[in-house]
Amino acid sequence: MDIPPLAGRIAALSLGALPLSYVLNQVSALSQPLWVALMSALILGLLFVAVYSLARGEINYDPLYAVFAVFAFTSMVDLIIALQEDGYVVGFMEFYTKEGDPYLRTAHGIFICYWDGTVHYLLYLAMAGAIRRRKGYRNLGLYWLGSLVMSILVFLPGNILGKYSSELRPAFLLAIPYMLVPCWAGMKVFQQPRVPTCCTPEAVQQEQRKGLLQRPADLAFVLYLSLAAIFTFFRGLVVLECPTDACFEYIYQYEPYLRDPVAYPKVQMLTYLFYVLPFYVLAIYALVFPGCSWLPDWALVFAGAIGQAQFSHMGASTHLRTAFTYRVPEDAWACFFTCNLLYALGPHLLAYRCLRRPSFFLPPPPPGGAPDPHKKKL
Repeated sequence: MDIPPLAGRIAALSLGALPLSYVLNQVSALSQPLWVALMSALILGLLFVAVYSLARGEINYDPLYAVFAVFAFTSMVDLIIALQEDGYVVGFMEFYTKEGDPYLRTAHGIFICYWDGTVHYLLYLAMAGAIRRRKGYRNLGLYWLGSLVMSILVFLPGNILGKYSSELRPAFLLAIPYMLVPCWAGMKVFQQPRVPTCCTPEAVQQEQRKGLLQRPADLAFVLYLSLAAIFTFFRGLVVLECPTDACFEYIYQYEPYLRDPVAYPKVQMLTYLFYVLPFYVLAIYALVFPGCSWLPDWALVFAGAIGQAQFSHMGASTHLRTAFTYRVPEDAWACFFTCNLLYALGPHLLAYRCLRRPSFFLPPPPPGGAPDPHKKKL
């Protein structure tokens, strides 16, 4: 996958979050939740106007350039929040985490901020750089889309259902455009043309004639996805308080974080159960039967989603902000990290396999081979 150059102007603009957050933190008026929400909305609006005035040509070419520019700025803010909550910086975003989004001070919120401030930030710069050079960024966009949607699906319901539900502030309303923008952005990304492949019709036919036993890598993926589906279903039963001994033992001895009243781990496991589990089943089907051209795209989407989810889940399970009772026991660390790392790594390897060797997933060529474009019609 060709990663486009980064967008230098957006990177410079996003760094303005450092002095701005420091100055705003000194304003005493921002100790009121309503003022925090209004100021945040005003800053985002002014930022959009600034981006539009500086990069009108890029926005006319692809309006997602403005989205990536604004989101890159908010990613830098999230990185500052995470560093502040872990004690690496002081005096920047205390006003916002206290009166704006107090749930960002949870372990889950901190790791969401770390992911947004690093992985999402680099993706925004890379995609904006691609737009500036009039290049495609479909693969990067699909990965980003899955990651962002998973973050929203877990974080927002967790805020409403968890123990911090009584601390919702007016700034929570800013989540409404944050939910709508990915829907629009996702449609724009899916509409981009796919990266052309060099697979000939003969190569496609030859690959699609092979059975599963003749494709050992795909057989390994089928076995992995089967085990991952079982693990997904099992953890779904655990958070649904299944009374079996296996579920009871697992939640107390291996992943007690699933009992944390913040609700994020429970929502995460239910999201896996209702969205990731069906994808695993469909992916197994696509690895057995040829011509499922949807798998490469959706493998990228789910790789981004599971990567973000596992990073936040594993980090929060061991972070000091999580009560000691709910952290992973020391004698279970090896099992916990091995299972969860494999759970995160597998979808990325599947996406890589689909992108590197897509012949099996391409639509089968018509009978008799592809028509010769140079042959004259009678």
